[in-house]
Amino acid sequence: MLQVWALPGLPEVSAGDDLVAQILQGVDAARGAHGDDAALRDGDIVVVTSKIVSKAEGRMLRADDREDAITAETVRLVAARTGPSGHTTRIVQNRLGIVAAAAGVDASNTPNGTVLLLPEDPDASARALAAGLRSGTGARVGVLVTDTLGRAWREGQIDQAIGSAGVHVFEDLRGQTDAEGRELVVTMPCVADEIAAAADLVKGKAARLPVAVVRGRADLVGDLDLPGARTIVRALERDMFRRGADEAYADGYAEGRAAAVRDDTPSV
Repeated sequence: MLQVWALPGLPEVSAGDDLVAQILQGVDAARGAHGDDAALRDGDIVVVTSKIVSKAEGRMLRADDREDAITAETVRLVAARTGPSGHTTRIVQNRLGIVAAAAGVDASNTPNGTVLLLPEDPDASARALAAGLRSGTGARVGVLVTDTLGRAWREGQIDQAIGSAGVHVFEDLRGQTDAEGRELVVTMPCVADEIAAAADLVKGKAARLPVAVVRGRADLVGDLDLPGARTIVRALERDMFRRGADEAYADGYAEGRAAAVRDDTPSV
């Protein structure tokens, strides 16, 4: 049985705060409300919204630097669209390899006049949290750091894992058989994203509950040096959707024009 609950009572996070101590305070608050069943156990997965990690790591900027920050975090433009208001939304691949609107630079739940960058290294942040929680509780827990991202072809957003420590991010079913006895060839669920989405059902931006605990998938929890969430990002050479439709059309049109000019150039 899968159990998911949010940790209450976490304070507003500021640069330099000890997130491990604050999470443990939330665990104590949950135990006060629900008893010792809410204490962290071996196999629990602690899911932490990246925003509080960024705040603790001092990743805050002035809001008037947002467009420059997006540019600085961008390594590849995927698509850009200008809406009726004149604002241009950029979908980009950021330096972490994540494809997201505005490179993950966020203005929600931040002090007025500020924006947040994603953590410098979400996998390293997750490892530090997991190591601290294991030391502080004696429980062999995993940690996921999550961010809200959109999905190609589908409206809305869900939380997905951008950092991981002590958690198998994939459940590799390739080589096994389905209920009809047929071999599974490509089935490899990204369980880290599934857990992140489940945790967000009890967190939520408006509720100010940035940390949740997921219990019931202890089989996914392992050593802290397991491959992190960076391995979820598909390599560019295997990405069939690496450019927006308009951008891909413009690239192809420009290449065709260039080829036509070369063909019309007389040889000497």
